[in-house]
Amino acid sequence: MIGNSNTLEWGSSSPLGITMDLLTPKITDITAEGLSLSGDLTGEELGLTDADVTIRGTLAVGLDLRAVERTICVTGVLEGMAIRQCVRCLNDFDDPMAFSVRVAYERETKAAPPAAKRDDSRKKRAAPAVEIEPEEQNDDLYYYVGDHLELAPMLREQLILASPMHPLCAKECLGLCARCGKDLNEGPCHCAAEPTGGPFQVLRSAKKKLGEPADR
Repeated sequence: MIGNSNTLEWGSSSPLGITMDLLTPKITDITAEGLSLSGDLTGEELGLTDADVTIRGTLAVGLDLRAVERTICVTGVLEGMAIRQCVRCLNDFDDPMAFSVRVAYERETKAAPPAAKRDDSRKKRAAPAVEIEPEEQNDDLYYYVGDHLELAPMLREQLILASPMHPLCAKECLGLCARCGKDLNEGPCHCAAEPTGGPFQVLRSAKKKLGEPADR
């Protein structure tokens, strides 16, 4: 069994008490009336690695699946606690996360083999081929094969996309001293203070002391 307390319910009715695999629902169970899924998942069950996202405990997942013609629309919410590393002080910290998911699935179809070419001398000269730019790929569109949806890869990708590029334990984090590496959030270090001003300001001050024009 995947996750904990995974329940299945159709439409807006009450849970039927049927335990199922939250990550691989059957296509035939997804109707126009909708299918609701909920449960708790671990990072391991979602295929997450330390390089992706580290989850503390479990991740609460609630999804609504609905079949619209040949498309399966999936909406829902993910809530949990991520363990991130601050880019300034390099300390790990707990980062509460809650974000919504809105994706669509379509059945993957194999491209039909090209039709055999026939040499027809009576055929008019073919018009020059017009180059068609490929359609922009929709990041929220996924494909499925067989009689089940595979939701784990989609949820894993959505978790990675929702992660901050530069996580901070706090906006006012002071980071580490560039010289001794001390965590400045714990107090100042004993390194000598950096000279104020940039290199050009220091050069102008030196020229001023020597009596040279500052604009040279």
